Amino acid sequence: MPGVLIYRTSLLGNIMSRIGKSPIDIPNSVNIGVDGQAVTAKGGLGELSALVNDEIKITQNDNVIVLNPRNNSTAAKKVWGTARTVINNLIIGVSAGFLKKLVIQGVGYRAQLQGKDLVLALGFSHDIKYNVPKGITIECSDQTHISISGIDKQKVGQVAAEIRSYRPPEPYKGKGIRYEDEYVIRKEGKKK
Repeated sequence: MPGVLIYRTSLLGNIMSRIGKSPIDIPNSVNIGVDGQAVTAKGGLGELSALVNDEIKITQNDNVIVLNPRNNSTAAKKVWGTARTVINNLIIGVSAGFLKKLVIQGVGYRAQLQGKDLVLALGFSHDIKYNVPKGITIECSDQTHISISGIDKQKVGQVAAEIRSYRPPEPYKGKGIRYEDEYVIRKEGKKK
């Protein structure tokens, strides 16, 4: 058995991150600034910045950013792919933005915008008022569809998750708030 463990540890030394090693192409509409471990992206939709872990070395050549681990440590390999994805999300955010769509199902369940608040009627004794955070745009095309957009992927996902958490879809009738592409596994109710 000890031979197997030695074999596995030697294999781990050669693992490269498939995501981390792929270069990031910078579109012409986006300006990238790299200052040490701080990366700033400016585009048509706004400006975002992020700090990259010290274990990762950032190299910018013309319209391409390449990330490499500074050493062969396990910690560097763990954050390599994440660092590349964070920088790529900055570029996508300031150029195209991110969008999440929610669908409300249920009799009497509805959503509407009142000023800067999203008002949700979800079968409770009171309406729920959700204050829309800065940097996020919410639109209601009708009473059962909510579109959440913004330049920060984390913020857009967090707002969508918070709104969904007020009434997650239940498995018997499917009532509640779900993501547009979410599939809810249904259960069969009790039989007499």
